[in-house]
Amino acid sequence: MIPQYLVDFDLSALPMVETDVLVIGSGIAGLFTAIRASEHNRVLMITKKSLLESNTRYAQGGIAAVIAEDDSPAYHLQDTLVAGAGLCRPEAVEALVNEGPDGVKELIRLGTLFDVENGELALTQEGAHSHRRILHANGDATGYEIVRALAAQASEHPGIEVWDEHFVIDLITDHGECVGALVQKPDGSQVFVKARATVLCSGGAGQLYRYTTNPEVATADGVAMAYRAGAVIRDMEFIQFHPTSLCYPGAPRFLVSEAVRGEGAYLRNIKGERFMERYHVQLELAPRDIVARAIVSEMETTNSTFVYLDITHEPAEMIKHRFPTIYETCMRYGLDMTTDWIPVAPAAHYMMGGVKTDLNGESSIGRLFACGEVSSTGVHGANRLASNSLSEAIVFGHRIVERIQSLPPLNSIQVGSLLPRSRGNEIMPGQRPISERRLRLQKMMVRQVGLRRNGIHLQEAMDRLKNEMNIFDHVLTHKEEMEYANLLTCAWLVTSGALHRQESRGAHYREDFPLRDDAVWQKHSLQQREQAIVEELMS
Repeated sequence: MIPQYLVDFDLSALPMVETDVLVIGSGIAGLFTAIRASEHNRVLMITKKSLLESNTRYAQGGIAAVIAEDDSPAYHLQDTLVAGAGLCRPEAVEALVNEGPDGVKELIRLGTLFDVENGELALTQEGAHSHRRILHANGDATGYEIVRALAAQASEHPGIEVWDEHFVIDLITDHGECVGALVQKPDGSQVFVKARATVLCSGGAGQLYRYTTNPEVATADGVAMAYRAGAVIRDMEFIQFHPTSLCYPGAPRFLVSEAVRGEGAYLRNIKGERFMERYHVQLELAPRDIVARAIVSEMETTNSTFVYLDITHEPAEMIKHRFPTIYETCMRYGLDMTTDWIPVAPAAHYMMGGVKTDLNGESSIGRLFACGEVSSTGVHGANRLASNSLSEAIVFGHRIVERIQSLPPLNSIQVGSLLPRSRGNEIMPGQRPISERRLRLQKMMVRQVGLRRNGIHLQEAMDRLKNEMNIFDHVLTHKEEMEYANLLTCAWLVTSGALHRQESRGAHYREDFPLRDDAVWQKHSLQQREQAIVEELMS
């Protein structure tokens, strides 16, 4: 149903560019991996937009690492395992909590300026963390500061070549190994990039949903192309919805960081009542999935489309200093955080599942690696602990580079020319425009594969997705068409995984199976092209 390649091509007829390491994506995972790899390799980095446009850029809260004397890797490990709801890989979490602090030091060495108080790195606390271990920059602009520093290093490095405004169409495999990628240039022409190692750092699938905190570039490209290439994809049913995105007429679904609750903000329904005590003992600092579902319940009970986030009881100067980006954004829409309650609602935020990797970031396909949100390293389990994602990117980016150094040279490629096959007309007669089809998909995912799910709605979604699969029978030439094909592929993976898992765990909640069932379902869901879902027991 889903072909191996999105387009027909003939390698012998295409121009070829060779490099040692191909990095696809430019968030913290891509930038950090490229910088580390460039010490001993020629690196080509490809990004759909620019070095500064990625999910990382919009990360507000910070990066989690054990810095404080009263904290320890053991505490961080336990917090992560609890949030992951029984599906974390302990060895991966141990790597994160023990190697994360050194990764932070490396970010500082590369020019990242984290906030400092009284001569020490400033730390805050976020939901489900037992200690203050979140480093931040410029108050609530941590991601942008990290990307700024790393992009400056990458753009000036003689060993790193950057291709902006390029679109990676597909991964090219030969005898079970990835040998590079097919890339579309800004003018629409194609080029084959041959690489000794290929690293997917393409981010997540936020644009799968109508309401998301993710930028426009988050269209599931990496997961989809890895799936088409035959890689194992793991636990795609676990999509994290951030509890608090700005929900105000005329304003975008702007992320209001969990750190706001970490600094003392309350959640109130439209009647002005605090409500989290009815849902969890940690109140506003409960795990994200619990807070998000609690907000939806309150919205339904009070017949509202939002709840309020209230931090007006904290000093105004602290709010402006700690959250300048959020403060200024809200002010643009006539909302003053220091005096007004901020209307918020959940929005799609992070993809816990992804390309299954080992502890060195390598996928089931040789020479193909995945780092950052596109990967499933085992760190996040069923529900990501706040601010662990940036740490994961630098820890596993480092491990990937170490593994790449041990790879043997790439042999001559034996891939034969791919003969074009009939895909029908380039223009799909009788079909709605891609923009309309994409919006319909996003709305369906919110309603039927969103925060709360049930078997009936999930099966209806599967049936609708099957009807959309005819896009693969036609010629795809434009980036927007290929992005839609990638979103459709990811929607299929998420929906089929959610329908298969008949329990509620972490970010996956089934109204018809509301309880967590460790006896039957403490295992992973694995998906590969043209194969049924396989269950993998916890190691």
